[in-house]
Amino acid sequence: MAVSGFEGFEKRLELHFFGDIDDDDGNNMLGLRLLDFESLEQVLLAVQCTVVSAVGNPFFDAYVLSESSLFVYPTKIIIKTCGTTQLLKSIPPLIHFANNLGLTLQTCSYTRGNFIFPKSQPFPHTSFQEEVIYIEHNIPNNLCYRKASVMPSKLPAHSWHVFTATLLPPLKSPHHATFTVEVCMTELDRLIARKFFSRDSKTGDLAGRDMTELTGIDTINAGAFICDFAFDPCGYSMNGIDGDRYSTIHVTPEDGFSYASFECVGSVYDDPDDIVETLKKAVRVFMPATVSISSTRCSREVWTKMERALQPLGLKCRSFVMDEFPAAGTISYQTFTAARRK
Repeated sequence: MAVSGFEGFEKRLELHFFGDIDDDDGNNMLGLRLLDFESLEQVLLAVQCTVVSAVGNPFFDAYVLSESSLFVYPTKIIIKTCGTTQLLKSIPPLIHFANNLGLTLQTCSYTRGNFIFPKSQPFPHTSFQEEVIYIEHNIPNNLCYRKASVMPSKLPAHSWHVFTATLLPPLKSPHHATFTVEVCMTELDRLIARKFFSRDSKTGDLAGRDMTELTGIDTINAGAFICDFAFDPCGYSMNGIDGDRYSTIHVTPEDGFSYASFECVGSVYDDPDDIVETLKKAVRVFMPATVSISSTRCSREVWTKMERALQPLGLKCRSFVMDEFPAAGTISYQTFTAARRK
């Protein structure tokens, strides 16, 4: 293990707002998408990252960042950043800009895994306790239904940190028809990891497209439009857009601390077999030695089928835990390691 290197494990923040975003004719569902680029730049300046590529469709806007991704829907924002970014510093400006649009914060969710290099993290990410204190200080007091928890595993280096807050009591929370799955992979297959190093000094969109096709990332969801980017001297990010759904992949390929993540969203009414097959395809691209999967509002059928689906890839489920959170509902956390390992 390297003494220090680039931190692949992301921090993820999801904010949901409410307010009247229609005009008198019921049009103009843009909401947060009305935020101008200068405002988004101010938010990202606080986080310490920048936009490198962007694409949008009738449902949302997706930005590839210098450190991961940003998704802007009419009433929700998902921002996910790696490295030594200060993600939580985006909360005050995002709330401010949303309020200017007549929108009010309804729920806040923050998740992350264990950092590979925790001592390199700046404030407020020096510890989960510090992160929770910072969030609670910067969200409105009326988001009073709150919970912070570290979901453990049998692998010492892996646990899942979750904080959620909402202004709605549990029985009055709206039914969420969407699920989110976050997959974290470490110790990637070395031959595969090498494909994420830039060749002939090529970087940017074109080199990203080459990596997408060379590694088979474009086959994970063949129907998605992919916005991809290759970094110098190595590293890769992509956002996939498919209707109102996004998927995203980020890769840190350096030997000793290689890491890749895959995240996707979908409907709780989707066929569990389709969800599991998508996740299996994503893991197969990287052939990691260790995998953790966190799912929010996924069915029990998905959790159990994942165990069987990853076995042919040489991965064995080592631990499984689940917990209930305000606003988020049921969150599960599974860890897998190569079957040859104990």
